[in-house]
Amino acid sequence: MRTKSRKKNRINVVTLGCSKNVYDSEVLMGQLKASGKDVVHEEEGNVVVINTCGFIDNAKEESVNTILDFVERKNRGEVDQVFVSGCLSERYKPDLEKEIPDVDQYFGTTELPSLLKALGADYKHELIGERVTTTPKNYAYFKIAEGCDRPCSFCAIPLMRGKHRSTPIENLVIEAEKLAASGVKELILIAQDLTYYGLDLYKERKLADLLRALVKVDGIEWIRLHYAFPTGFPMDVLDVMNQEPKVCFYLDIPLQHISTKLLKSMRRGTTYEKTNALLSRFRESVPNMAIRTTLIVGYPGETEEDFQLLKDWVKEQRFERLGCFTYSHEENTHAYQLEDDVPEEVKQERANEIMEIQSQISWELNQEKIGQVFKVMIDRKRGNYFVGRTEFDSPDVDNEVLIEAADHYLSVGSFVNVKITAAQDFDLYGEPMS
Repeated sequence: MRTKSRKKNRINVVTLGCSKNVYDSEVLMGQLKASGKDVVHEEEGNVVVINTCGFIDNAKEESVNTILDFVERKNRGEVDQVFVSGCLSERYKPDLEKEIPDVDQYFGTTELPSLLKALGADYKHELIGERVTTTPKNYAYFKIAEGCDRPCSFCAIPLMRGKHRSTPIENLVIEAEKLAASGVKELILIAQDLTYYGLDLYKERKLADLLRALVKVDGIEWIRLHYAFPTGFPMDVLDVMNQEPKVCFYLDIPLQHISTKLLKSMRRGTTYEKTNALLSRFRESVPNMAIRTTLIVGYPGETEEDFQLLKDWVKEQRFERLGCFTYSHEENTHAYQLEDDVPEEVKQERANEIMEIQSQISWELNQEKIGQVFKVMIDRKRGNYFVGRTEFDSPDVDNEVLIEAADHYLSVGSFVNVKITAAQDFDLYGEPMS
């Protein structure tokens, strides 16, 4: 028997996938709130919007399972309507409509106005920078561009997000000012490719100019760079890092591999020699920079020799931060025509090996921090600890600084000078300096 939800006319936005999806959900929620809607994030509501990820197999599986779960809840009468948006819906809409017809409607990544209309709201063009942030109050993801023009063979993002489109500098400054006014102190710049920023609007790379504009925003104290592409990196960004204290000594630059043979097949536009020269330039120009990268193992044609080269290179470079993914064979990508010839168990073994190497490197680098004092942003309280980060660490993926809550009272969102007293492979422990 159908039972009506207790949360009548409340819209629950559920976010899956990456930080770009987090941003998109926040914009959706801002638009709904401006239309007077009761909207929550991952809480109870009788109307559900699932913002999906369609990037790789694991993410697609999570998205489908979430859709099925809410459809089942709809059929039990626990929710009234289920809408699906985001990358999975953009990429597989006809298939999803056929396979999961009980979803009320599917929307792609560029159909925000249509989604709002289905939810009884109007799209308001004037809402520059209006969002309902879902991250801790002290930081926010800050999307400066949408889409991607890169031809990477393994990547389906252009299929889901379209061509690169930069947001004008003046609009981003307005958005940053609004975030600062709400208490945000750290902007985490995101895009499919930060380094391409401005080429479409201004006919030249403008990331450095954007940074110079953002550092002038009162209240913003840290600006962090995520997802830079190694080919065509604008070197003037390094100058801004050195000149502007608000720009963190941190760069997330997914390099994917180091074998020239595989880099060519991946269509990355670089080589072993060029990649190492770029990293040397980074280290020379900004010696204190923390470099985060991500790697793919098990790409078609990756031999034991290629993998050994990758392992040796990781040991040699000693990246401050590193993540590793197994290759996912994605239809309609350039690499899909290649034979997916590395067995799944071998892919996983290789990923584990890389992360074991990185864990040891991270432990050694963290031991060197014992006795040093760092400026730490306090993100939250968890259990018996206040949890914070240094400027060399991004939320959710990097080191955390843990401070005993029983011994010290700290304000979430504040900056504290912390002396590191102990260190593990991915956690630091410290005492606030009085």
